[in-house]
Amino acid sequence: MVLEGILPFLVPERWRQTVIRLSQMSDRQVRSFGFGAIVLGVILFQSVVWVTG
Repeated sequence: MVLEGILPFLVPERWRQTVIRLSQMSDRQVRSFGFGAIVLGVILFQSVVWVTG
């Protein structure tokens, strides 16, 4: 929950606009965005594991 709270804390107006845009997207677009976020997260996690050994 710490990571999820960073953007609303730092840039609340921008975060609010993003949430509004997300609410206007189709389910397919939101799923695609979510899948991309998952893939990026896994890649970043694996990169950290690889670098730290």
